[in-house]
Amino acid sequence: MEECTICPHKCKVDRKNTFGRCKAGEKVEIGGVSLHKFEEPCISGKNGSGTVFFSKCNLNCVFCQNYEISNLGKGRKIETEELVEIFLKQQENKAENINLVSPTIYANKIIEAVKLARKEGLKLPIIYNTNGYENVETIKKLEGIVDVYLPDLKYYDNNLGLKYSKVNNYFEIATNAIKEMYRQVGYPKFDQNGMIQKGLIIRHLVLPNNIENTKNILKWIKENIDEKVYISIMTQYFPTYKANEYEEINRKITKEEYDIIEDYVYELGIENGYMQDYLEEDEDKYVPKWEY
Repeated sequence: MEECTICPHKCKVDRKNTFGRCKAGEKVEIGGVSLHKFEEPCISGKNGSGTVFFSKCNLNCVFCQNYEISNLGKGRKIETEELVEIFLKQQENKAENINLVSPTIYANKIIEAVKLARKEGLKLPIIYNTNGYENVETIKKLEGIVDVYLPDLKYYDNNLGLKYSKVNNYFEIATNAIKEMYRQVGYPKFDQNGMIQKGLIIRHLVLPNNIENTKNILKWIKENIDEKVYISIMTQYFPTYKANEYEEINRKITKEEYDIIEDYVYELGIENGYMQDYLEEDEDKYVPKWEY
């Protein structure tokens, strides 16, 4: 906290007294807690994923569907002890897992909270649900804490990362982190009910007018991780936050774009994972209602 290098920005600010790029201070801030039903089937299951949405973010995606908490910073500060209580309450409520959404900038506090919660009886798998812009050094510290890694792999073209998320070298940084995640947890393992207990699932959100970006991402995953890797292709994009300032992404993906990606998945021979159905409307149903 005194010289923060948790994420790739490595701002080296004293978060006890000031803010770096993410605008987060010393304490954990959360934007919501829920039993989330709109994750992948092996994560949400019957009872829902025990989700904790963290406030603030080390990316500034212009199309962020969680922008109220990620970019506008809405939420509330909590002590580590309350985070432990949240984990245990989610377990009491029959959650399938503990799902940490945008956890990166609080990784050190999360490690402490998970250790304490496990001492108090937490048995659920811990899911690290991240934008992918991670320090390998930080991910290494999570070994043995995190059971399931759920990273985004957003951009193959770093120019897109700079344009839409205000970061340099997104692809190299994210893929190095993903390789370390895979080293730790490997191929997904499921229980008798089909719920993931350990492993890596890579997410990718398809952006309008950026089909080649998606193709390159899928091809890279197939060739560089494992041909049996699980990929979750999300097609729920709709223009929100500042997306209307960028004409090329100021719309949903078309059915034609959807079909092109679906065909490419078969062409690559990707066998494992998920692809959302094409939605004519109601994409915002996937956005949680924030309760601080």
